[in-house]
Amino acid sequence: MLAIVISVCLVGDPSACRDERISQLIEASPRQCPMSAVPYVARWSSEHPGWRVVRWRCSRADEKDI
Repeated sequence: MLAIVISVCLVGDPSACRDERISQLIEASPRQCPMSAVPYVARWSSEHPGWRVVRWRCSRADEKDI
């Protein structure tokens, strides 16, 4: 299982950035995960209009994600 990690920056202060883990586990190969993550990243972005997604990646899920 893979988890989605997005890097986001405040729209009003682009130097204020952080990583967020999306609480969505993806059952995909590491190669497929970035494309499979697109709808989840889009949903997070629409739910957090004050933040801008600058990149995303997939990482191994850990106990915090389950």
